[in-house]
Parts: sequence; C-alpha cells; structure tokens
Amino acid sequence: MMRSSVPRPRSTARIKAILGRIMKMNDKEAAEMLSKVFESFRSRHRDLEGVFRRRFDEMKKYLRRGYDPSLQMQMLIGAYFTCEYSLEAAALFNPSIVPHPDQSGAPQGSLRFIMSLRATGEGHISSIEFRTGTISNGGIVQLDPRERFAVSPEVEQDPQYEKDEFLVKTKDEGYLNATTKAVIGSLPKLFKRSELLASVTKVKKKNRNLSTERSKALQYLEALSELNYEISFPERQALSESVIFPVSLFESNGIEDARFVRFVDNGSVRYYATYTAYNGRQIMPRLLETEDFRRFRVRSLSGKAAKNKGMALFPRKIRGRYVMVSRQDGENLYCVFSNTLYSWQRPGTLLKPEYPWEFMQIGNCGSPIETAQGWILLTHGVGPVRKYCIGAVLLDLEDPTRVIGRLKEPLIEPDETEREGYVPNVVYTCGAVAHNGTLVIPYALSDQSSRFASIGLSELLHAMKQP
Repeated sequence: MMRSSVPRPRSTARIKAILGRIMKMNDKEAAEMLSKVFESFRSRHRDLEGVFRRRFDEMKKYLRRGYDPSLQMQMLIGAYFTCEYSLEAAALFNPSIVPHPDQSGAPQGSLRFIMSLRATGEGHISSIEFRTGTISNGGIVQLDPRERFAVSPEVEQDPQYEKDEFLVKTKDEGYLNATTKAVIGSLPKLFKRSELLASVTKVKKKNRNLSTERSKALQYLEALSELNYEISFPERQALSESVIFPVSLFESNGIEDARFVRFVDNGSVRYYATYTAYNGRQIMPRLLETEDFRRFRVRSLSGKAAKNKGMALFPRKIRGRYVMVSRQDGENLYCVFSNTLYSWQRPGTLLKPEYPWEFMQIGNCGSPIETAQGWILLTHGVGPVRKYCIGAVLLDLEDPTRVIGRLKEPLIEPDETEREGYVPNVVYTCGAVAHNGTLVIPYALSDQSSRFASIGLSELLHAMKQP
C-alpha cells in the first residue's frame, strides 16, 4: 500500500528544505527521475498517478508563493512525500465477521459475509483490512479471492458534525464552560470543521487574555474535530483492497481490534465497529459507522465508561437504550447502558473471573449474538503462562446484566499448531456470526494469522445451561 510520509506541521522547516532541493531540478532531470519512479513502482500499485497528485495537494501549502509546477513536477513532489507500507509484515489477526449488506447473488440458504482483520506491519502500526466470503447452508466457509492491491481511503477535509454531540462530549470531558459554550453556541445544528475552527479563532481574538483553563478547553474543541472524521473508498473498488489506516494523530500508532456489528433499529440497518486507538502513549475507544463499507464516519466516545479496550456494542437497543459490554479495570467484564451512542457512563460489573483458565483476566470477544434462548457472548480468559482461551456466556434477552449460562471450560484453546507467533499461546476473536443453526467463529492464532471454527448453536446453548 502507498501512504503519505508527510511530516506534521512542526517539521515545516524540513518539508520546505526537501521541496527546495526538488524544485532546483530542471525539467529534464525531473522527467528522468519521474520516469524511473513509474518504471519501478507502476505495476505495484493501482492509479499511481492519482496517489502522487493527492500527495502533492497535501504539500501545496508549503510551496513558495508564485511557484507554479508542471504536472510532472507535481507528481514528482508527490512521489518524494509518499512511501510504500507493508500492511501485514508482522501479522494478520483478531478477526470480526458480519453479514454482508449485499446478499444478491448468494446461493440459496447461504450467507455472504464481510470479515475485518487487524493487519500489523512496519513499526507495529495496526490498520483494518477486509475480506469477503460465503457461509454455505451447511456451515462451510469459503473466502473470495483477494485482489492484489491495497488502497487507503480518501479523507474528507471538511467533515460535518452535530452540535448536540459536541456539547455532550465537551461536557463529559469537563471542558464545557463559558468560552466553549460561546464557540459551540454560534454554530448551526449541523456544522463543518471549518466553521468550528473559524468560531474558535473568533473567540480567541475577542478574548486575548484567556486563562490556561479556558485555552485548554479551546484546544480540546480543536482536537475533537481531528478525533472525528470521515473517509471513503471508490464505489467499484473491491472491498479486499480497502484499508483503513490511521488518520488522526490520536491513533498514529495503530487502529486495533475492530469489533463490527450489524445494528438494527426500527427496521434500519447500520454497521458499527468499536476499536482501540493508540498514539504510542495512551489508548482510547473509538466508533466506526457505515452503511455500505464504502463511506465511514469515525467518532470519539466520551464518559466515565468510555475507556480501556474491548468495548462491544449489542446489535440492537434493549428497552430503548444502547448497550455495550466493556473492560474497565483490565480484569473483569462490565455492562453499560446509554441513551446515545457517543456518551457512556456508570458501568456495572457483569462477569468476574471464576474458573482457573480465566483467573488472570476476562474480556469480551465481540458483540453478543441474539438467539431465542438469550444473548451468546463470547469471552476471552487469561490463565497460567498468559494462555488466552475463548469461552462463552449466555445473557438474558431483556436484562443482559443477568447471566443465565456459562461454559466452565474453554470453547477454544490454543493447540500445538496454534501456540507459536508474535504473542504465543493465544486464541482470540473480535466477533462471530450465526447462520442456519451454526455459530461461525473466525479467530486469531498467537497474534500472527487467523482461521475459522464452528459449532452448532443448540450444542453450545445446551453446554452453557448445564449446572
């Protein structure tokens, strides 16, 4: 995959120095260099010219005033600020699976699916990849052929936000005061990032002697606009080519462990995924939203319960409220209710380690799966020598804080073929799917690769209900 290697604005001097060296080349030198670049890289990437032009567009603001480069010089500048990135050099693991939004063409009785995977490459930076496939009427899984290219999305430069959402998040994080109220209050119900930043600038000019506290609150609003963004892929691009790579500084060291869920609300269907953003120092939960896996909104989460790893959304509201399972303390599993998708408060303990294979820690392995008997929630447990196993519990349909069944032994534990990898002795999943009486579980092997397992729903439900 091609990705930008543009340094952040704090390195403006270096950017300008590099541009200065490039612009000293005459037309002949530039043409020869660009020709060598295309000869070496054209077969490795789709639409290389488009990639270079987009990178140049990112660099235009650093060019000296009045400089009007030719098209070939624009592409050469773009090439200098682009690098190849090997997405899966370290691992391809922690899969999640959901029904495909387009079931047309699927054989009778089968289910088309989309599977997300955590790809980890150079610098141990994680991103999200996708695969598609079909589960047959008998539960046989077949993956579609994968395209050979990988393409990062276009980032919307001026995304739209909701005023109420910003008010709630600013309040949750303790930054709602007279200054931030003035900024947000001047905005329409739906506003663009440019409008927010203009309002912040206006307030700063009007109040030149802001306290440190008020200045930090304004910085939070600016950061919030970067935390929340929109991306898109071309309509005709194969999903296996699409890669969601870190965009925000707050996730610069990785997008980890996306837990996708098909969410139904009053007949409408939308796909959500909770994931962990990592910037090299701290982690924070985030939310992806999409209807078609072409256009995605990325949203921050706020509130006392929006922390740690492993938040997973139930596939529908329960008693009119959104519900999440999550970790809060790195040991137990919690359940959280909310009136909104973006603010999560007051977590309640759902599960504590009970059996020897999970004494160290438990957590969830994706969104719960609804059955007539209750919610099946896959869990992970950590035992001696940091051995990770996958378990399962059964939650009451209308009161998911009530556990009505639980496996005493692991559902999946690493065998001798699965124990070696980047993190040994681990099996892990970020979500399963039920089809025609079978639970299909894609799972990772020791943070290195992935495979599938399946079990009959009736068999699993019976085992969980045993005294």
